[in-house]
Amino acid sequence: MAITTQYVVTHKGVEKLVTTDKKEADQYDKMLDAADNLAQYIQAKGIGLDDSALEELSILLSKNKDKISKIFKGSSAQSVLEDESAEVVKLKANG
Repeated sequence: MAITTQYVVTHKGVEKLVTTDKKEADQYDKMLDAADNLAQYIQAKGIGLDDSALEELSILLSKNKDKISKIFKGSSAQSVLEDESAEVVKLKANG
């Protein structure tokens, strides 16, 4: 019989990730913490979004922080989206 250690990341009482990789679990947990902070910031600035849209937006921003930072540095959204498309094609070709 094998023993497997699993790391479970929960967010607001909901299981979001189960993995055997501690580093992956820590990174995902950190991303969720950043998303919570973004959500608080967005709400504090008076932008009226319902809770599910706010959570979805803040997680999207947090998951894509590196790509979004390229936009803040002057890259066009189109070029960032094209880079994402190229990454997906590479993954499919390798998979």
